[in-house]
Amino acid sequence: MAEGAQPIDGKAFAAGLRARIADAVPAFEAATGRVPGLAVVLVGDDPASAVYVGSKGKATVAAGMASFEHRLPATATQDEVEALLAELNADETVDGILLQLPLPGHLDEQAAVATIDPDKDVDGLTPVSAGRLALGIAGMVPCTPYGCLLLLQDRLGDLGGKDAVVIGRSILVGKPMAALLLGANATVTMAHSRTKDLPDLVRRADIVVAAVGRPEMVKGDWIKPGAVVIDVGINRLPPAEGAAKGRLVGDVDYAGAIAVADAVTPVPGGVGPMTIACLLRNTLVAAHRRAGLADPEGF
Repeated sequence: MAEGAQPIDGKAFAAGLRARIADAVPAFEAATGRVPGLAVVLVGDDPASAVYVGSKGKATVAAGMASFEHRLPATATQDEVEALLAELNADETVDGILLQLPLPGHLDEQAAVATIDPDKDVDGLTPVSAGRLALGIAGMVPCTPYGCLLLLQDRLGDLGGKDAVVIGRSILVGKPMAALLLGANATVTMAHSRTKDLPDLVRRADIVVAAVGRPEMVKGDWIKPGAVVIDVGINRLPPAEGAAKGRLVGDVDYAGAIAVADAVTPVPGGVGPMTIACLLRNTLVAAHRRAGLADPEGF
């Protein structure tokens, strides 16, 4: 491990953020007569999605907010999904709507997401939310990239002038991450699995955000000494002989990176816990904006 190098404890940071959100809810309730409400829609019976939905509901209630869970069968039609989303758009007790993805294969995910009121789009995935982010207009920001930004700012403070490389160009992480870093005045390079001379590009970066979906693709000798590395990847390796399941790793070779970098997010325990915490943050902010209140301080 490099001298002074540290794992970035996303679990502890997320716990602190969730506690501050819970502390802010009573003031909103006093001002409006209700608590913020988050509605989660699950279509089908995918086991992993069901676990995610359950954990989001528990976290919402733990923060003192109202949790509304809606389940539709895997056979639900596009019209049925969009009709439910339209009902939630009109529901004044609902401040945030999250449509759990992926949807069953016969459904059009983009069309369904676009049905969500952008002011309730706490996942930050509607075209309007993406446009607002690109233009620097206040709106809902995708939870995982925003969590990464908070971890970077906590570690580095002002990101202005830092050279950042984002590896991965997905609409879920890569593209919004680049926009958030640009908004924080970093100099940003977007890269991906087909980028030429990717290792040399990464070696120049003060900040590396890896979100490409390839286990341990980013090697330790790619990392600039003293860089801060945010690993968004979650990949399960094939099980070793005699093991029930393989271990979880990120997109970065953690052991190699921590030997060179200033700080690295581990997998698990790094970026993952930030996603639900930022979902609650987005719900709190959306509730304030919908009620005509100033954004809560410190979020």
